[in-house]
Amino acid sequence: MAKVSGHIKQEHFKTILSNGKHELIGDEPATNGGSDLGFSPSELLCSALATCTCVTLRMYADRKEWKLKEVKAHITFTRNTEKNISNIKREIELIGDLTNEQRERLLSIANQCFIHKTLTNPIEINSTLI
Repeated sequence: MAKVSGHIKQEHFKTILSNGKHELIGDEPATNGGSDLGFSPSELLCSALATCTCVTLRMYADRKEWKLKEVKAHITFTRNTEKNISNIKREIELIGDLTNEQRERLLSIANQCFIHKTLTNPIEINSTLI
């Protein structure tokens, strides 16, 4: 189970995020009234997918003892507010001595990372006041 807390005071729109062990700052760019002190909410969403993709591929390649030196995941998030449609583009760069079959398998495995599965299936968000 993942659990993160966020809190904001009066500084627009600096949000301190914590998992109880690590902290990071979320914010909005200056063009949206923020101070650009950290990742925007959309960038944090992209970061989750990039991290999960890289970790999943690293674990799989290590288990198979494939010669994968590096994984780079480039994530772009766009939102069409008129149509209420979000689009995520993921470009994966695999660096290492890999066959075409290994590269294709890794692409398939990337679609199995749990953040990819979460984002491509229905999500329920239950909000309560405490």
